[in-house]
Amino acid sequence: MDSGKIGRGLLVILGLLGLFVVVLIGQYNSLVKLDEARKASWAQVENQLQRRYDLIPNLVETVKGYAAHEKEVLLEVTEARARVGQAKTPEEKIEANYSLTSALSRLLVVVERYPDLKANQNFIRLQDELAGTENRIAVERRRYNEAVRAYNAKIRSFPSNIIASWFGFDRARFFETPQEAKEAPKVKF
Repeated sequence: MDSGKIGRGLLVILGLLGLFVVVLIGQYNSLVKLDEARKASWAQVENQLQRRYDLIPNLVETVKGYAAHEKEVLLEVTEARARVGQAKTPEEKIEANYSLTSALSRLLVVVERYPDLKANQNFIRLQDELAGTENRIAVERRRYNEAVRAYNAKIRSFPSNIIASWFGFDRARFFETPQEAKEAPKVKF
């Protein structure tokens, strides 16, 4: 065998191996960037969820003065808020916030029964802050879901799906609207 052919063959193999390593590094770094973007988006969602979490005790206390006999709804909001505070993982926080959103919807239905409460300046301010926070949550949830979509698409695409499986990149969960929130609350007088 010709040593020149062996040398060229070895160079081709080394070149292909080098190309593979470059692609591997590029795909891995791309997955890391998307994962970090997803985590940063989740942190922004958490900031807004924390803001809502902090507003709720003031809202509940304001409503308590007017609607003392609505203890069940107030208790439900308080318990849902406690579940949010105890949640650790993004999945637990998403589930806990579904419950809190549902409880807040029922609380706002109760508020409709009390015209004096709706005219109370403290309540109006708190309700405006809560509405603003809910809008911020919606924006950050949309951004988070966009980051999850990009990340999930990347880990499912070839060849990054192979690299994702090698390095333990798993699909992320979207922050979707709970079924209860898709139905308008019923206001009864």
